[in-house]
Amino acid sequence: MIDIFPTTPPGPTPNQLVDDHLYLVDILVSRMVSQVPSFMSRDDMRSAGMFGLFDASKKFDASKNILFKTFAEYRIRGAIFDEMRKLDWFSRSLRDKHNKIGRAILALELKLGRDPEEFEIAQSLNMNLDAYHNLLGQVSHLGCVSLNEVLDNSQEGRSFLDSLVDKRKNNTPTAFIEQQELNIKIAEILDQLSEKEKLVISLYYYEELSQKEIAEVIGVSEGRISQLHSQSLIKLKLKMQNQLF
Repeated sequence: MIDIFPTTPPGPTPNQLVDDHLYLVDILVSRMVSQVPSFMSRDDMRSAGMFGLFDASKKFDASKNILFKTFAEYRIRGAIFDEMRKLDWFSRSLRDKHNKIGRAILALELKLGRDPEEFEIAQSLNMNLDAYHNLLGQVSHLGCVSLNEVLDNSQEGRSFLDSLVDKRKNNTPTAFIEQQELNIKIAEILDQLSEKEKLVISLYYYEELSQKEIAEVIGVSEGRISQLHSQSLIKLKLKMQNQLF
């Protein structure tokens, strides 16, 4: 007998999803190695990434019209950053420093009515410029971790940095409109950065250059690029909290 009402074939099992997407873990570990501190090894990152992939395979819902690859990438990255926070026994002290810089920048913006210069931030923290640059180096990875926290509670777990490098295709009208609105807000936030900070963000997240390559383009040291990158992310987090929430 011919079945005139064929059923939809079952989708891949969680194990199949994991097997088919193991390559994502290694790709993301290679991309993220410069975003985590030296105490976290590639093995640590890969183990955490595998946990994220397994978690994604169990929680994935194909009816949400999201590609598993996209969903898994968010979960893998999130798992790596979660593991970094667990391993970072010094994180409370570093986060206090990170928040201290953020508070100083915010206070200066309110007082001056503009984006503060680095020497002004250093003065407000009662330190010289070299000491401030050293402080930025200490908290460099925390800015990226903060911006990888999600903007909403959707299945996609969309973060602020995802919006900077969004390469996904989503053709639903509602999603398109929401993304356009978010893009406008983020463009406004980015435009408030200094020219050098905007250039570093553009080259790092849009052109996908390494900090070493950006240093060669701009003509400064790699350490200076790390400082600018760290300061930019702190500013972006502050502006994001003030304007997107």
